[in-house]
Amino acid sequence: MSDADVSVRLAWPDDAPAIAEVQRSAWGAALGEVPDVDLAPAWARLLGSPPDARARVLVALEQATVRGVAFVHPCHDPDADRVADGEVGELLVDPQHRGAGHGSRLLQAAVDTLRADHFVRARWWVPTTDDRLRAFVVGTGWTADGAHRELADEAGGRTVKQIRLVTSLVEA
Repeated sequence: MSDADVSVRLAWPDDAPAIAEVQRSAWGAALGEVPDVDLAPAWARLLGSPPDARARVLVALEQATVRGVAFVHPCHDPDADRVADGEVGELLVDPQHRGAGHGSRLLQAAVDTLRADHFVRARWWVPTTDDRLRAFVVGTGWTADGAHRELADEAGGRTVKQIRLVTSLVEA
């Protein structure tokens, strides 16, 4: 695959079904099963009417096919400064296309986007059980800051434990 065949760009509303499929595949690989709900309308709403001017969705493409998605936005943590702290709210790659560099390109584009929006720090909540993701993110310079949380899934059937990773966006 040549560099001309892969890219990252801002998502368009027409990307919503493909983004939803990547999300369903990635969540299915991580969780075993995903509730049978259409995720595309939520992505279409987010893309069509973002809640904040600095909320952005990025897609990793292989030729014209969406292979991954990242969502960045101001951080909403209680201890966050919404002007200075951005967040990687989601970064997913289709499990069948992992290892092809899509995650690395998405993460770099997410950091570049947060930096361009004048955030000085980035935060990212990752599942405590996803050693592969945590190793990938830590390998790019992110560190755990000691914060942790437990979230119930939307169906209320299980909880997900997460730790928070952080990085500076100020270039040395």
